Amino acid sequence: MSSIDVPETDADDPVVTLSDDVVTLRPWSRDDAGFIADASADPAIRRYSVPHDRHGHPTPPLSITDAEATIEEFAANWRAFATTGTPSGVAFAIMGARSGEVAGMCGVDDWSTEDVAQIGYWLAASARGRGYATRAVILLTRWLFELGAARVFLTIVAGNETSVEVARRAGFVYEGTMRSHGVWQDQRCDVMWFAALPLEWK
Repeated sequence: MSSIDVPETDADDPVVTLSDDVVTLRPWSRDDAGFIADASADPAIRRYSVPHDRHGHPTPPLSITDAEATIEEFAANWRAFATTGTPSGVAFAIMGARSGEVAGMCGVDDWSTEDVAQIGYWLAASARGRGYATRAVILLTRWLFELGAARVFLTIVAGNETSVEVARRAGFVYEGTMRSHGVWQDQRCDVMWFAALPLEWK
């Protein structure tokens, strides 16, 4: 059974947690900086989930100080959400609901003026293969639809079959491939497009 816990919030300390009793999504805290720094050096996360320059060269792995700054950016986005109701840029830590161990990240990359949300996600290597990413995407998508999203979409670099499987299991529909849309290490790559609409999503 899934649940959404949204206590009375204020702009100084907004709190949103989502759970299905297997995974829990919660905002990041400064205590998580080491986890984010370690994850930023993971080859799969660097390939698909970290910023890179126009030639496809990723930014260096994060230091603890860098990770703390990233978490503060997330906190600022949560404070903005508490004020505006628009969750653009908010990010959740994915946790095992029973173990309490941090497993990965998911969040809202953008929320447009037309109420279209773009999301993203990644898992640390130690947490892969347990279905956590699928459950996290379902929880996140349900929350966004409850907030009024008219459409939730995500993009996946062609060849990232693990992420494609997550999108499909989470009820997202493949809508097409944008040819030569991305770049990685000086090589152009195709990017796949998946989306869910509230009236058809199960």
